[in-house]
Amino acid sequence: MTVGMGHIEIAGVAKSYDGFSYAVDGVNLKIPDGAYCCILGPSGCGKTTILRMIAGHEDPTVGEILIGGESVVGLPPVERRTAMMFQSYALFPHLTVRDNIAFAPRVRGLSKTERYARTDAMIEKVRLAEFANRLPAQLSGGQQQRVALARAAITEPRVLLLDEPLSALDEHLRIRMRAELRRMQRELGITFVHVTHTQLEAIALADMVVVMENGKIKQSGPAREIYAAPKDRYVAEFLGGQNVLSGKVGRINGTRAMIASPEEINGITIPMRAGVRLEAGQAIDIAVRRDDVELFRTGTTLSEQDMASVPATILGIEYQGNFVKVMLDAAGEEEFVAYVPERRFFENPFDVGDSVLAAWLIDRAHLLA
Repeated sequence: MTVGMGHIEIAGVAKSYDGFSYAVDGVNLKIPDGAYCCILGPSGCGKTTILRMIAGHEDPTVGEILIGGESVVGLPPVERRTAMMFQSYALFPHLTVRDNIAFAPRVRGLSKTERYARTDAMIEKVRLAEFANRLPAQLSGGQQQRVALARAAITEPRVLLLDEPLSALDEHLRIRMRAELRRMQRELGITFVHVTHTQLEAIALADMVVVMENGKIKQSGPAREIYAAPKDRYVAEFLGGQNVLSGKVGRINGTRAMIASPEEINGITIPMRAGVRLEAGQAIDIAVRRDDVELFRTGTTLSEQDMASVPATILGIEYQGNFVKVMLDAAGEEEFVAYVPERRFFENPFDVGDSVLAAWLIDRAHLLA
């Protein structure tokens, strides 16, 4: 099968530094040519180790890494045609923007005329023409990042690797630079592999999100699929935006099942997932998106027959601008949250300590593995 130059395949890759424990353990992953892939997970989950193995800064203990259909294990970074953009940017403080970007073509022996022609074209792409003769210290954090991105991209890599590139920026600049990174990736048309521990950053940027835990991939796929249809409790809780309830299967009726216990959620009905067999007494987890939860005052009779609900007490309220985050003590879970649209909340506001019903449409519940 023909694959594009930037297609990455990681096959059975594991990495151990001591021969016993594994930083990466049995990873299999395919990243399409031209994709923007975010590898997401907490510190120590193995995401940066995977990035470094793709780059050629480390070799796997076992397994294969292919780029463009060719094995690159053992090859130096320059022969892999990968480039890495580091969190620190690592710009040369004594060189101008133009000379920072022109550094790699100079090292590769391009003539002065050719390297500056390529450099000036790249400066235009990253919208730094008016800053070309400035030193890094004279630039903002976002401008420095664009210089670092241009310096990596000018080598014409087939894969650009980004290690926590936005973590040093303030929130406002981070949002602006997300859009900048996405624009650059589309214009360059090359594969981006971006490591982050920030959930919102991953789902805002990526065509493909890979969620990791303890050296293993828990789930990978399109950003919306990962967020809206997590496969298990870990992914649902790590991505956020979901409430997870645990219980046991009670009565099964056609395409739906009723949760029998614990008592706090007795009577909740959930849709059956295609291809999944459930049995009475089986322990299960279900996820309900926080923005699918509606709050009603205790004693309200729900008009919707297709709604499930749990009694809850309001523990905290946080105004988030376009919605209000309401934290609840519900169904014995440590964290149960409703995102209530701002206008709806303030039409009939709740207070901390109020008893409520947290309700959602039955078919919005998602059965986890």
